[in-house]
Amino acid sequence: MSVIEREDVLRALARVHLPDGDANIVDRGLVQSVVVKDTNVAVVLEVKAADADRLEPVRRAAEAAVKTLPGVTSATAVLTAERAPPEPPSMRQQGPAPARPLAPNVRAIVAVASGKGGVGKSTTSINLAVGLAALGLETGLLDADIYGPSLPRMAGVSGRPQTAADGNKLAPMQAHGVKIMSMGFLVDEDAPMIWRGPMVQSALQQMLGDVDWGTLDVLVVDLPPGTGDAQLTMAQRVPLAGAVIVSTPQDIALLDARKAINMFRKVEVPILGVVENMSYFVCPHCGGRTDIFAHGGAREAAAEMNADFLAEIPLDAEIRTLSDAGNPIVTAAPESPQAAAYMALARTVATKLDVRAAKPPPRIVVV
Repeated sequence: MSVIEREDVLRALARVHLPDGDANIVDRGLVQSVVVKDTNVAVVLEVKAADADRLEPVRRAAEAAVKTLPGVTSATAVLTAERAPPEPPSMRQQGPAPARPLAPNVRAIVAVASGKGGVGKSTTSINLAVGLAALGLETGLLDADIYGPSLPRMAGVSGRPQTAADGNKLAPMQAHGVKIMSMGFLVDEDAPMIWRGPMVQSALQQMLGDVDWGTLDVLVVDLPPGTGDAQLTMAQRVPLAGAVIVSTPQDIALLDARKAINMFRKVEVPILGVVENMSYFVCPHCGGRTDIFAHGGAREAAAEMNADFLAEIPLDAEIRTLSDAGNPIVTAAPESPQAAAYMALARTVATKLDVRAAKPPPRIVVV
């Protein structure tokens, strides 16, 4: 097997010229980074934000040039801008952004979010997606946590996405009846993503628009914690059908969960409800119950915020063990009480999606 060197990639990219002259993208300094992992290559091209649409053919040409190298099985090029354009000091609706639709054949896109990390949001996301698929819905799962993608391991999927049949998009990976895409499939598991905010936005848009999702009933999006670039990108660029907020019962987590609820309401995304994860612990030996992180706090917070309460998920070692092994409990132990809790959540979300029509995304402007 041929070893793919970074210098070979740069030589291939040097054959790609800009539309306004003879200069190539390497000499112009557009190549911001090159990542080679086994037979897969990822390239980041840094351009001015105003030139993104005009240089889309250049991005495609860069992918095509890299694919000609011996041994390359997949190539991905991403356009990004170093800094966003100046924006007014407010956050308000400005009307739909004039952009090509992303994932146009997806009936409903659901964001799974949390105000802080470590509350089990990704575990909830994958078991929700697998549960929706078990209900007979065509389901996709997008790992929008660019800096800390964990879904490849939780899904038990490795390798790199291949080019779809149309030759222009990537085919998503598949596991447990769900189509899956993550930055974790494109870079080494231990490689840090040292990217600016606009690069994250560009990567998310391409994982939505440049992946052949096909026709889906539901696309579950596992967002990173907080209320930053990824959340705003999703709210701006796609018609979110709603958001599921995940929290643990203790006060410090609920403070951040309230912020997440308020953020989605600010950008006019419906709140489908709140999930209390690690709600209680049942001893597998004696059957005694202990509320390690307190109990019921998320239910109370949901009531205070006028949001629905969706589910209580127990703190259970088997959920963690199976997630680490890449086998979500909904598929690994479908008869277990833990899987039943996730299936009840999936049924509730599926029911809510039938009565909530997705709205066109507002244009968000932030300082």
